[in-house]
Amino acid sequence: MKYVGIDLHKQIIVLCVVNQERKVLERKTFRCEDAERIRDYFAKVGDFEAVVEATASYEWFADLIVPLAKRFVLAHPGKLRVIAESTRKSDKLDAQVLAEFLALNMIPPAYRPTARQREHRVLVRHRTQVAQQCSRVKCQIRRLLSNYNADRRDVFTAAATEYLASLKLSSADRFVLAQYQADLLHKKKGLESAKKELRAFAAKGSAKDREIREVLRSMPGVGEVVSDVVMAEIADVSRFSSAKQVAAYAGLVPGRRESAGKGKDLGITKEGSRILRWALVESAWQSIRYSLRWEKIYQRLKKSRGAKKAIIAVARRLLCVLVSLWKSGKPYAFAQHERPKSEPTAAEMAEMAESELEKELEFV
Repeated sequence: MKYVGIDLHKQIIVLCVVNQERKVLERKTFRCEDAERIRDYFAKVGDFEAVVEATASYEWFADLIVPLAKRFVLAHPGKLRVIAESTRKSDKLDAQVLAEFLALNMIPPAYRPTARQREHRVLVRHRTQVAQQCSRVKCQIRRLLSNYNADRRDVFTAAATEYLASLKLSSADRFVLAQYQADLLHKKKGLESAKKELRAFAAKGSAKDREIREVLRSMPGVGEVVSDVVMAEIADVSRFSSAKQVAAYAGLVPGRRESAGKGKDLGITKEGSRILRWALVESAWQSIRYSLRWEKIYQRLKKSRGAKKAIIAVARRLLCVLVSLWKSGKPYAFAQHERPKSEPTAAEMAEMAESELEKELEFV
């Protein structure tokens, strides 16, 4: 058996082939555009296992050699620190270290989503990016209006159209404002298209996927946006043995530094998906707004830890509950004392929270 370490870059790939005794048999360099040459090379290697780090552009290469390899391993770049911290770092050395670790079966693996999971993640992240673009244009409009002391909270409503037209602006600012308004209209249409595409994607999913969505949305403060983000970023909850592992994956657990027998608690690690952390924190704010139970948890934590740490703690607990719901397939169960009968139902709370979250999404 041969073991191939691949150092993958945007334009080139560097290969190192070793045997079981970790003796270097061959080194090769290919341009990424020469996909046929790369495939032909691996087809002639014989029985081999391959490893590549989980970079942003590994998927095309994985699709190319997975049919040819006895085993394909995706290495976790964050855990393979021996390469990142090496003082003698080069492409050839990186490929060799990967190959040697593979021969020793010491590669820390990374999760490779399925094709459908990757599509879902692409759509969810695109939706967030378009919402960010809407936010930036809105900020630009507000900044321009503030120069005339004309900024108002309802400036983006239909009722403000006449108000904006009546403002006495310089010809240059009037031109720029018109450009901003046209840009905002275009991006809002893009956001609506992204939402429509996500809903169509969800409709084509399996019955199990639809069941998971319903279960997650039974949680107060969790609606279409949050459930999509959680499902897209976690992808497969069964790959985690506990809710604590999911919280660590989301970067919502505190770090800790120890030295000479002394320890110090740090802030949250912020590892993993930024979008997932944002969605959980925003959902936590909505949960404490629409659920008495979660409001009590927040207020209790706020007294001892402060508002910022308290809402992070609520987000972490909320994620643990979502993971439990996902694994069990059972909807969220409201305690009798959780909310008075006069308050909205669970479905109504999710709908109201989703409406608020849509507003926040544009300011991610």
